[in-house]
Parts: sequence; structure tokens; C-alpha cells
Amino acid sequence: MLRYILWRILVMIPTLLLISMLVFTIIELPPGDYFESYIEELRAIGEKADLQEIEELRARYGYDKPIPIRYLNWVGGMLVGDFGYSFEYRLPVSEVVGDRLWLTVLVSFVTIALTWIIAFPIGVYSATRQYSWGDYGLTLFGLIGIAVPNFIFALILMYFANIWFGTTIGHLMDQKYLNQPMSWDKFWSILEHLWIPVIIIGTAGTASMVRRLRANLLDELQKQYVMTARAKGLHPMKVLTKYPLRMSLNFFISDIGSILPSIISGAEITAVVLSLETTGPMLIKALQSQDMYLAGSFLMFLAFLTVIGVLVSDIALALFDPRIRLKGGATK
Repeated sequence: MLRYILWRILVMIPTLLLISMLVFTIIELPPGDYFESYIEELRAIGEKADLQEIEELRARYGYDKPIPIRYLNWVGGMLVGDFGYSFEYRLPVSEVVGDRLWLTVLVSFVTIALTWIIAFPIGVYSATRQYSWGDYGLTLFGLIGIAVPNFIFALILMYFANIWFGTTIGHLMDQKYLNQPMSWDKFWSILEHLWIPVIIIGTAGTASMVRRLRANLLDELQKQYVMTARAKGLHPMKVLTKYPLRMSLNFFISDIGSILPSIISGAEITAVVLSLETTGPMLIKALQSQDMYLAGSFLMFLAFLTVIGVLVSDIALALFDPRIRLKGGATK
């Protein structure tokens, strides 16, 4: 196991290096750069740009140097914790992310926890009571949850909240706490607003997880070892939890590779619709404005979390399911 982990960690280094090259290339592909987009934006609203200041920024951050030199400077800076400067916000990237990062993590963790808490009992119920009225009803709600995109659900909820209650849904806190330091009042305001995005974002994930758990558990319950356990008179609950439920949870573990980056990126489109103070809208805006250091740092962080998540899920699967082995070779 230790040799396998060390080998995977060594493989991560060239993998992340190739991803960094790809990310840098994609960001550089559109014609021009942030400064040219900024000048055109100012001209569109009838204002004059300070060309001298822009040229100074170009020289300071190496935009007058060849692309390979800029790439090496960018990667070298990340290795020592320097993620660059956000031209859009006129601040270092680490300061721009600030509160948005932990707010995104909070929303994502609560959503994931709620999804698992709801999906487990519903999936087990549907699988053990196949073709019952409860199974049909839960299946119907699950299919609706999968079919309706999160941002559409957010728009519908915003509309009815305004019509029925005269309330505007949006943001993760009251307006007066925006850009304010953390306090107990701000924290309670965040908790009061948190349930709306959690329900919206978690709906599709819960429905999808219920369907997968139901399908996997039904497949396990029809296998020979389960029939043998039932024939021996083993208690139904023990028959269910001893192996079938355990074996049907493999996809939960394998999802770690995608869950970790989603914790940071969040539901971008839903966050835009609800005006959430998370990192998703910031990433979209950085890509649109060609804010290279901010967008590149986000994408590299997501890539790093993906690689780590895949490694953790592979190791956990090998420990959780004895049928999965980390090395090849014939078994006797």
C-alpha cells in the first residue's frame, strides 16, 4: 500500500505539470489580454484609459516577455505560495479569494452532508420495497429532481418567494454584512440564508444519488450469497447491512474525486442566479475578463483537488471492498 501511494504521488507531479501547461495555453488562446479588454471596456463607456499605468502593469507582471518566460514565472510563483495579482480586483489573488473560499466550502459541505443524509434512507427504502407505491412516488420525485436544472429551480423559487411572501431570495447574508469582517451577527445571518442554496443545489445531487444507490443495492440483493443468507434464516436487517449495502456504496467513495473540486468551484450558474458570495461567479468573471492569474490559480487548485480526490477514492475503495486490489496478478 505504501509503495502504491508513493508511486501515485510521484505520478501526480508530471500530471499537474501537464495540466498547468494546458491551463496556461487555454487562457492565452483568446486574442489579446486583460489590459486590452480593459481598454475596450473603458472606450465603450466613453472613458479614457491611463495608458501609462497599463504599460507599467504590463512590464511589472511580465506581459512584455515571451510566453514561455511568463509560464515559468507563473508556475514558479505558485510553488512558493505566490498566486499572482488579480488585475480585475487590483489585489493579490490570495486576498481576492478571502471570505469567498470558506463560504464556498461551507455551502458545499452542508449540501454534501444533507444529500447523503437524505439519499441513504430513501435509496435503501426504494430498493427493499421495489415497485411499491412509495418506490414509485420517490422515483417520480427523483426523476423530476434530475430533470430540472438547479438554476431553473432557483429561478422558480425566487419567483414564488417574491409572489407569495414578497421576499427577495439571494446572497448568503444580509446586504449590510457584505464586505464586512466576520462577527456573530454576520455568522447568524449566513446561517439564516444558507438553507436556500443548500436545498436548490442539493436537489439534483440527492435525486441522482438515490437512483444510483437503489440500482446498485437491487443488483446486490439478487446475488447468490444474499439468497443463501436468507435461506439460512439470517435476520433481514443483518442480511442487508452485512454485505449488500456495503458493496453498493462503492460509487459514494469513487465520487470523492469529483466532490473535492466541486467543494471549491460550487454550482457556478446557480450561484450567479442567486448572487451568492462564493468562488463560482468569481471564476466565471475571471475567465471572461482574461484575469489570468486569478483564473489560472482557480483552475490549478481544482486540478490539484481532483488528483488528490482520485487518489483518496482509489485507496478507500481498496480498503472498503476486498474485491478491489491495488496490484495485478492472479488470485488463488
